[in-house]
Amino acid sequence: MGFVSILIIVLGLSLFEVICSIDNAIINAEVLSTMSPKGRKWFLLWGLIFAVFVVRGVLPWLIVWFTVPGLGPIEAFTAAFSSDPVVHEAVESAAPILMMGGGVFLLFLFFHWLYLEQKNFGIFFEKHFQKRGIWFYTVISMLLLGIVWFALKKSGALAFSAMIGSTAFFITHGLKQSAEEGERNLKEKVMSDLSKIMYLEVIDMTFSIDGVLGAFAFTMSVPIILLGNGLGAVIVRQLTIGNIDRIKRYRYLKNGAMYSILALGTVMVLHGFGIALPTWVSPVLTFGVIGFFFLKSIQANKKETQGSNV
Repeated sequence: MGFVSILIIVLGLSLFEVICSIDNAIINAEVLSTMSPKGRKWFLLWGLIFAVFVVRGVLPWLIVWFTVPGLGPIEAFTAAFSSDPVVHEAVESAAPILMMGGGVFLLFLFFHWLYLEQKNFGIFFEKHFQKRGIWFYTVISMLLLGIVWFALKKSGALAFSAMIGSTAFFITHGLKQSAEEGERNLKEKVMSDLSKIMYLEVIDMTFSIDGVLGAFAFTMSVPIILLGNGLGAVIVRQLTIGNIDRIKRYRYLKNGAMYSILALGTVMVLHGFGIALPTWVSPVLTFGVIGFFFLKSIQANKKETQGSNV
C-alpha cells in the first residue's frame, strides 16, 4: 500500500469518525457544561488518551483477533505490515466474515435512522419513510433473511456473522438509548467531575462502535484504523469544547453520516460475498456523500439568512 493510498484512507477514516461522532460530541458538550474548568481539562487529557488508544486502538485489534483466532495478539495488531504470507492468508480468509457482520450492523443502523429517528429532511423521500416507521422491523427482518439465505450457500460462518451483526446492533442501540436518557437526567443529579468523565467515556465507547466497524470498509490494518480514527477523535474533542454550536448549524451533516454508513455497509456486505472493491472506493464515497450534504447545509443556511433579511 503506497503513501498516497494510506493518506487517502486516513483522511477518509478521520472524516467518517468526526461526522459519525456529532451526536456524541453534543452529549459531551452538554455534560461538560456542568463540570468545573479543571474537570474539563482532565476530560481533554485523560479522556482523549482513553478514547484514542483504548477504544479506537484496542477495539479494532480485538475484533481482528477474535475473527482470526489463529493469530496471536501481536500478529493481529501488525497483520497489515507483516511480511509473513501465513499471516496475510489468515487475515484475507477471515476478512469476509468480519465484513459481513460489520456490514449488517451498519445497514441496520442506517435503516433505523431512515425510518425511526427524528431528522432534518435532506432528501425529499426521507419524510415518506419516517411516516412509515413501523416498517423498519419488516425491512430489516427481510434484509437479514435474504443476506443469511445467500450467506448459507457460501458458509455457515458467514451466515452466523450476519446474525452477530444484527445482534450487535440491537445491543448497542439499547446502550445508546440508555446513554441519551442518562444525559438528560444527569443535570438533576449531584455527581463529581470524575464520575462524569467516566460516564462520558462509557458513552464514547458505545458511540465509537459505529466508526470502528465502518473503518474496516476502508482497511483491515489496525494501525491505520488507529491513526485515522484517533485523529478524528482528537478533532471531535476540540469541537466539543469550542465549536459544537457552529457544527450544529450544518443541519444535514448527520444525513451525510448516515448515507455514508449505508454506502460503507453495502461495501462490507459485498466484500463478505466475495465482491471486493478497490481500496479507494470507501474513502471516495465518504468524501462525496458527506461533501454533498455539507454543501446542502451551506445552501440551506444562506437561504435562511436571506429570508430573515427580507
